[in-house]
Amino acid sequence: METVKSFIDLRSDTVTHPNEGMKQAMFAAKVGDDVFGEDPSINELEARCAAIFGHEAALFCASGTMANQIAIKTHTQPMDEIILDKTAHIYYYETAGYAFHSGVSVKLVDGNRGIITAAQVVENIQPDFDWLPKTSLVCLENTANKGGGSCYELSSIIEIKSVCDKHGLKLHMDGARLFNAIVAKQYTTLEVGSLLDSISLCFSKGLGAPVGSVLIGNRAFIRKARRVRKAFGGGMRQAGFLAAACMYALDNNIQRLAQDHTHAQQIADTLSKLTWVEAILPPETNILIFEIKESETSVDEVLLFLKNNNILATQFGKHQIRMVTHLDVSGYSIDKVCSVLTSFQQLM
Repeated sequence: METVKSFIDLRSDTVTHPNEGMKQAMFAAKVGDDVFGEDPSINELEARCAAIFGHEAALFCASGTMANQIAIKTHTQPMDEIILDKTAHIYYYETAGYAFHSGVSVKLVDGNRGIITAAQVVENIQPDFDWLPKTSLVCLENTANKGGGSCYELSSIIEIKSVCDKHGLKLHMDGARLFNAIVAKQYTTLEVGSLLDSISLCFSKGLGAPVGSVLIGNRAFIRKARRVRKAFGGGMRQAGFLAAACMYALDNNIQRLAQDHTHAQQIADTLSKLTWVEAILPPETNILIFEIKESETSVDEVLLFLKNNNILATQFGKHQIRMVTHLDVSGYSIDKVCSVLTSFQQLM
């Protein structure tokens, strides 16, 4: 019988599998019909997430993209405009959902590795003229995917919130990897939650759950968002099996994110010694993006060599490769990745 190869999969932290503890929690979940509001596990997860971030309510969603798009639809009106970084996931990877679902335009900001400033928000608020869209929402991404897992300082969010309050704007955070930022920057969930009108939080990335995100906000916002979710086809029935996995992740998989950050830095340290690497984005968290020196090799050659050595990574731009560490990648596997990268250097 053919042996199935065991790959070290660094393409994304979405590739994780539930461990036995998480599976047992899912099997034991108490469930009901969530469209009727009767799934006890969903209700518990929503209440926990809201309380963790100091908000009144939360809404379970199938994905981070759904949670972001529901937030935009709930916060805005057609012909509004949202401010966000030019590399933001909402703009780059959600198939123009802001236009399709909400009829809004975007004002793209040239941030630093996906991180925008309060001054840039001020500069991009539209004047109140009939011929211009109305600025109504600012969206932050924390951590920033295309920024190489870059994080907001709490002080920067405070400054942006002050601008939003002054100009009557809502502030939403795409927090797909927010817990990575919290662990890296060491601010608390209550500190960051108090600054945001809404938060999308993903459990199927670094936290290791198979499916699920939540959207967090005040009670009136979530009530409206629940209707939007239904219109998007996001009302699920016995979804408590998924909620149980998310609650297991909350209990067991947050503090260990620091290990993923250390692993990403370990790979970066190895790459810094290799002549075919042009540049490395400093890995603040678990995402590592590096640029290939075109005169010496190519992205395709590097990815093929890695794959032939049972390591998966992904192209992330014309000359860039992205690696993402996660709970299914052990320290032993990271050592192997570093060894294979070094061996590629020796073959050149």
